[in-house]
Amino acid sequence: MHLSKKCSFFKVVLVALLIVALLQLFYLSFLSKFHGKQQRYRYSELFGGTGKKNAHTEKNSRKEHMRYSLSTGGMFDSSGQYRVYRNLIKSDFTSNQALGSEGRSNVLTLCTHTTINNLYHLESLVQRWQNPLSVAIFAHGQDVKFATALVYALSFFCPQIQALVDFHLVCLSGEYASFPEHDREHLSGLEDCASVFSRLETHRDKYKNYAIHGNVSYPNNLLRNVARSGTEAPYVLVIDVDMAPSTDLHPQFLAMIARRPPAGDEVFVLPAFEIRHVRKLPASKPELVQLYQVGEVRPFYEELCPRCQAPTNYSQWVNNHARDAGPLDVAYTLAWVDPWEPFYIGPSAVPLYDEAFKQYGFNRISQACELHVAGYRFSVLTSAFVVHRGFKVQGEFHAKKDEENKHNRVLFRNFKAALKTKYLSSNRHC
Repeated sequence: MHLSKKCSFFKVVLVALLIVALLQLFYLSFLSKFHGKQQRYRYSELFGGTGKKNAHTEKNSRKEHMRYSLSTGGMFDSSGQYRVYRNLIKSDFTSNQALGSEGRSNVLTLCTHTTINNLYHLESLVQRWQNPLSVAIFAHGQDVKFATALVYALSFFCPQIQALVDFHLVCLSGEYASFPEHDREHLSGLEDCASVFSRLETHRDKYKNYAIHGNVSYPNNLLRNVARSGTEAPYVLVIDVDMAPSTDLHPQFLAMIARRPPAGDEVFVLPAFEIRHVRKLPASKPELVQLYQVGEVRPFYEELCPRCQAPTNYSQWVNNHARDAGPLDVAYTLAWVDPWEPFYIGPSAVPLYDEAFKQYGFNRISQACELHVAGYRFSVLTSAFVVHRGFKVQGEFHAKKDEENKHNRVLFRNFKAALKTKYLSSNRHC
């Protein structure tokens, strides 16, 4: 009798365990189907397939614009080596301007360039700048597909990017970009802006911009020009995507030019710094100077090419306290000297970058040199700056850096000789 009761008890427990297991399986199955349904809904929503026309009119418009841009096949650059898709994605800001909608006009655009492995920097750059940006992306091989999909996802999921960022895509002339309508490999699992940037983070260490797989050259000056051509703003600031300007530079600059309209031959230099990776980027000059004084911030390229930034006169700028508390203004004006390569805000009419320069060396110096020969003056601003994330140090560059620098040095000599013919009336040289 006792044994019979024991067996009955174990049977009850066994049945209960089986019921619990079945319920768990049912629950997991339900969750799986629910998650799959969510993903299908999210994926279809990404391409305007929910049927809610009014809610998705704007997003469908963005989709159709991208589809049209890609269907054109892009345009070849002047060398015929690269295919350029300009305005792959237009921001709401640019679209509204094109339609003549009411709103503020764009006076100053930040222009930048990158491969897909550094695009994750865009998140913090947009947060810092909070005004129109023009971004040129270079992609090669399988990255063309990845870049197209992720750019579309950024424009879909990230409100600030929808509002402010214009995207352009550059690839090799033999490569084509296509609309990522069936690209579940790259788009599945994306649910919001954070998830898109997390996906971009997975590519951050894939390679450096100057060490692209397949021995492909990074066309930095072409990308700078593509980003510049993507804006109709009268002023542009061209920086690398892993740099950031001082906070409130945009409104401060607009206030400055309202007080003192600049001359057409003037560019406004932003002293360039680099900061240890572990440090938070300084927002204002007092914060930057404090870090500078303890060695956590130093002049840009101080270890690699101190002469490339030394003409900025960092000592004078750091110790120029008299006007720092006031509104943004010109601290002092300098003549260009070789090999200075300043970052600056300039009128959109400044000479383009010479696209023969690719990879490492002389790509920005050549353009600064032409500004000098063309008669521009370099006015250093009182409290504005740009800062690069991380110290640039020897040994961290790609293997062919010195070889590329040597090649571009020869190009630079030829470039300088050509300027004499281009600017016959100029008494300046470099």
